[in-house]
Amino acid sequence: MKITNVYEGVVPISSSIRNAWIDFSSMDCSIVAIESDVVRDGKPVVGYGFNSNGRYSAGEILRRRILPRLTAAEPGSLLDEQGRFDHAKAWEVMMCNEKPGGHGERSVAVGVVDMALFDLASKIEGKPLYQYLSERYGDGHPDDSVFVYAAGGYYAPGKTLTDLQDEMRGFLDLGYDVVKMKIGGADLAEDLHRIEAVIDVLGGDGSRLAVDVNGRFDLNTALEYGRAIEPYGLFWYEEIGDPLDYHLNATVAEHYSGPIATGENLFSLQDARNLIRYGGLRPDRDTIQVDPALSYGLVEYLRIQDMLRQHGWSSRRCIPHGGHQFSLHIAAALKLGGNESYPGEFQPTGGFADDAVVEKSRVGLTDIPGIGFEGKAAFYKVLRALHS
Repeated sequence: MKITNVYEGVVPISSSIRNAWIDFSSMDCSIVAIESDVVRDGKPVVGYGFNSNGRYSAGEILRRRILPRLTAAEPGSLLDEQGRFDHAKAWEVMMCNEKPGGHGERSVAVGVVDMALFDLASKIEGKPLYQYLSERYGDGHPDDSVFVYAAGGYYAPGKTLTDLQDEMRGFLDLGYDVVKMKIGGADLAEDLHRIEAVIDVLGGDGSRLAVDVNGRFDLNTALEYGRAIEPYGLFWYEEIGDPLDYHLNATVAEHYSGPIATGENLFSLQDARNLIRYGGLRPDRDTIQVDPALSYGLVEYLRIQDMLRQHGWSSRRCIPHGGHQFSLHIAAALKLGGNESYPGEFQPTGGFADDAVVEKSRVGLTDIPGIGFEGKAAFYKVLRALHS
């Protein structure tokens, strides 16, 4: 197998919503298509990738550094001794001549291509990605369904408490038992009203509601909110302060007894290791949210999983950010604790296959070879346009 063509583009995923830090009025993401010399049904097999929501497209890095290195590589240098695609070797090629540190948009660019290469390799083997991954990196017996929660509850112009409640009722009607909302974009009193309004929809059960600060709070505000929300018994209190402020996170963990979740804006093994070393997280209740698509891809995520095991963490304490098909396959294959879901946002990239059904906050996976973008019609149309 060798790569014959690579195509790169950008797709908008903008909307009027906002969280405590940013709005999404100009949000976009990178997409790639990697064509191989393997032919099925008269057409070359193609792998697709994109980056998760929350980080902008990384086209310049892709075009000037990552993709040229990949296409210049000798085909044999990307294969293992059995002639199968070697993802770690491809990762090393993409990161050739890159200095340590500087994670961020570079990690996004590598993650986009890494996703496409996993899609391509599993298609060539004729297997859905979760089975391919389980056989190569797991125990060969992937989970047959994955826990998912519905993320929403954004701030938006003119959005009322009734609108927020109706949004959450819609998630419940879709089969979700656990929902998430944004906080930190209003004052404490208003946010408490919003939280209580959602808990009312959940039948008074705060353990079915997660709240997400998107890194907005300083330490004093984080502790103040923590004291105010602790009596609700929430599902988790997410990304409370700056993602690299491990001291803040550790201090909150000392004072807030409920579950904490963080990690979606950590993009490397080194940063994730520092979170475990210095962030005060508790492996019996807290959740790691590193998103493989944003953090140098699955190759790096496998290293993070190895590190977590060495520090006594179960893979079940990992629930990736992003709400997309790639992480869904990874969650099933590596037996993670679940996956985020965005039922109403970030289209056409977000979400699962068009025929995916959520029951009691669990969703099954497609049997389509690869990631299964072909089962997501609107997005597949965009991906096909890259190389048609």
